[in-house]
Amino acid sequence: MKTLVLALFTSLVCIQVNAQEKWISLFDGKTTNGWHSYGEKTAGAAWKAVDGSLILDPTAKVDGKGGGDLVTNEGYNEFHLQLEWKISKNGNSGIIFFVQDNPAKYDNTWHSGPEMQVLDNDGHPDAKIISHRAGNLYDLIVGKEGYVKPYEQWNKVDIISSKGVLELKMNDVTVVNTHLGDDAWKELIRRSKFAKGESPDFGKVFSGHIALQDHGNEVSFRNIRIQKL
Repeated sequence: MKTLVLALFTSLVCIQVNAQEKWISLFDGKTTNGWHSYGEKTAGAAWKAVDGSLILDPTAKVDGKGGGDLVTNEGYNEFHLQLEWKISKNGNSGIIFFVQDNPAKYDNTWHSGPEMQVLDNDGHPDAKIISHRAGNLYDLIVGKEGYVKPYEQWNKVDIISSKGVLELKMNDVTVVNTHLGDDAWKELIRRSKFAKGESPDFGKVFSGHIALQDHGNEVSFRNIRIQKL
């Protein structure tokens, strides 16, 4: 009996270890290695690693340069992205995914990739638009309300794309769940700002890079990791 119990315990430990091994850290807490500003080869000087957080410091820009959306060097197909964000008072940012890292074809990351909104809901005017509030699939789906913490507090998010289903979680609560590429998805895009000519390929490719948005306001990210599903 003791041998059987020991074997079961060892098996459970191995399962837990293997599950942990699936997570890939996207931020080492000390550098911007593995990231670059969109259209550049490295991260702009306004993106800084400070005390274990990846921070956009807009005051570090020179003549408006040195920032830009921060993009992973690697692209991803099906994935589970997890991170924490903290927005400044009246601030705006976002987590963009399925980004096609091709600035010659797409002027901005959001011309190809959908966005989970990062926002000070109590202070930024964009919050007055119901589909632009924090946790929403920006301009596409209004998420469940009541799970976003105020500015200068950390919010945990999960973005999961698996087998044609997209799930967004805010502080461990599913706030958006939708299917990718079906008729309902196409109708969401048709009714959105992304139906304009500048975004003809928006929401059509379901693999790509992850981007952290520079919307001109200070924003912090930490514990950024991903699982390939």
